[in-house]
Amino acid sequence: MGGAPHAQRVMIFKRTVAKLRAQDWVAIAIELLIVIIGVFVGIQAANWNQARVERLQTERMLSELQPGLEHFIGFFDTAKPYYATTRAYADNAFAGWRGDPGVSNEQFVISAYQASQVYGLEINAVNWARIFGGDQVRSIDDPDIRRGLASLMSVDFADVGPAAVRTRYREQVRKVIPEDIQDLIRDRCGDRPIPGRPLLAHLPATCDLDLAPDRWAEAAAALRAHPDLVGELRWHLAAVATFLFNMGKIDQRTRNLSNGIRKLEG
Repeated sequence: MGGAPHAQRVMIFKRTVAKLRAQDWVAIAIELLIVIIGVFVGIQAANWNQARVERLQTERMLSELQPGLEHFIGFFDTAKPYYATTRAYADNAFAGWRGDPGVSNEQFVISAYQASQVYGLEINAVNWARIFGGDQVRSIDDPDIRRGLASLMSVDFADVGPAAVRTRYREQVRKVIPEDIQDLIRDRCGDRPIPGRPLLAHLPATCDLDLAPDRWAEAAAALRAHPDLVGELRWHLAAVATFLFNMGKIDQRTRNLSNGIRKLEG
């Protein structure tokens, strides 16, 4: 099938040569015009087909992007209550270091540990930029979606990664609390997966463990022997606050982009 147009052009060329010899200039001009129009139409058809392919690729890219955006949003929705829970534990830990009688040794130790729990968005920003690179972004017709994706691609996702909140407090407090108690807290009261969303987690707001009172007393005494941990915990809370602030900016960009794609698909 692909040889037919070529054969036709060859025939036109042969006729043109014959007419050149006969000096039939009108016929020659018509033949040349037919060739030029044919080439133009062929080029336009190829361009239209290429544009259609690129449009389909862009639509597929946006469709594949949406689940990732939904995962981001799910993380943002769960990170807020997660860090509200660690903040409540931190307040209990502060009270324990102050010697507040309303906080038992057990709750002091558990709270000091749980205040160090962290939850971040694991994403490879280099891969993200590679998958949704500049050419892909430029091929998006909708200006709002194009700007939204470009804006999200400019984000430093390290600001909401686990490393952003893995502070010295987390490291130091876990050097002080006995390992068997840490193991028990992680096993009974550590991060719990959210049903139907295995990559997301929540932290139990309360934790009660069955250990002998003297074990809690020893662990609490060890913590109180390190008053410098109070300052480290304050710094940890400041890091968490910065994390949540940065997360809020990314959260809004993500939701705007997700809503724009949903409207485009709808």
